Amino acid sequence: MAAEIANPRSDSKNESAEGATGAGSAEGAGDGEPFDPAFALHRGGKMAIEATVPVRNKDDLSLAYTPGVARVCTAIAEKPELVHEYTWKSQVVAVVTDGSAVLGLGDIGPEASLPVMEGKAILFKQFGGVDAVPIALDCRGVDEIVDTVVRLAPSFGGVNLEDISAPRCFEIERKLQERVDIPIFHDDQHGTAVVTLAALRNAAKLTDRSLGQLRAVISGAGAAGVAIARILVEAGIGDVAVCDRKGIVSPDREDLTDVKRELAGFTNKAGLTGPMEAALDGADVFIGVSGGTVPEQTVAKMAPGCFIFAMANPNPEIHPDVAHKHAAVVATGRSDFPNQINNVLAFPGIFAGALQVRASRITEGMKLAAAEALAAVVADELSADKVIPSPFDERVAPAVTAAVAAAARAEGVARR
Repeated sequence: MAAEIANPRSDSKNESAEGATGAGSAEGAGDGEPFDPAFALHRGGKMAIEATVPVRNKDDLSLAYTPGVARVCTAIAEKPELVHEYTWKSQVVAVVTDGSAVLGLGDIGPEASLPVMEGKAILFKQFGGVDAVPIALDCRGVDEIVDTVVRLAPSFGGVNLEDISAPRCFEIERKLQERVDIPIFHDDQHGTAVVTLAALRNAAKLTDRSLGQLRAVISGAGAAGVAIARILVEAGIGDVAVCDRKGIVSPDREDLTDVKRELAGFTNKAGLTGPMEAALDGADVFIGVSGGTVPEQTVAKMAPGCFIFAMANPNPEIHPDVAHKHAAVVATGRSDFPNQINNVLAFPGIFAGALQVRASRITEGMKLAAAEALAAVVADELSADKVIPSPFDERVAPAVTAAVAAAARAEGVARR
């Protein structure tokens, strides 16, 4: 796959900046619409497949295709593990979606999701050296999606599930991991969780505290909120309460889904009930993955020296200007503020490490190792405005890759 972000078909299809009408031309509007660089960049797509071997003459052709290819096929048929040596399987990931929860756009369908899936694929290549293929599925049932991905699995070394709505995403991931022996990773859950934990580790270190001394509140009980709660508990957080639209997720509520009932079983050791405002009173950490707005008077009731990770895009639950009045460390999901919680810090290196050792799955230990490695990248540069590295820090992917590969070997899921 071509790694460059520049359009590989620009010579033949792109209009010049002066002649393009951007969104207007894309939507069929008349002349005079302002130029939109996003449409100019996306024209013709953002990626392409390219050969890694030359086909210059009949000898090259006979090796790359018939008859030479038949010898390789026969060898793989006789010894299936050779597929990893003589095809691209072990270095390519399927980026799979049904278009049901795309960014902040919601359920926009498979076709409309493709620009995002292409974007994800080029991020895999750019930041982790991993080839990726976007696959948008025109089906919604859990078993339909699972069966489809299982049938596609022989072509790939791993599957990155993307932008699939909760609670289906949990069941899809679980069922897929039960049926295939390659890593299945729902990035909306685990990528967000890994980066959040890394930033929180460094925020605690910066203020001479441990995770075990912190009480956190998560706003949002969807894919990201559930995964963040799980990894924080695994990492030893003092306590964490998760809140949805109806308030704190607690065992006494009768309206909980199966996922939230399970969540209530391992979170909220303090037994808090009521609205999120009650949980935030005296809390050390706010983690927002829900949208909406938290009033400043509620923020002011958090503990002194608290941490605010307001990650909704484009509008954080607590604007940084407000957050900085009350918090020692502030993070968002936006690139125009310090401490961006960006999944691209995690998923390229996690998959690169898993593929490097041909892992059969991605374990909790591998995710914890990724978070520790990510946090360590900025250990010597730690400050309130730098508890997490930039996505463009070239140390990130190698550090995460090495840590994940080592953890896979330690946990017995590596096959080389």
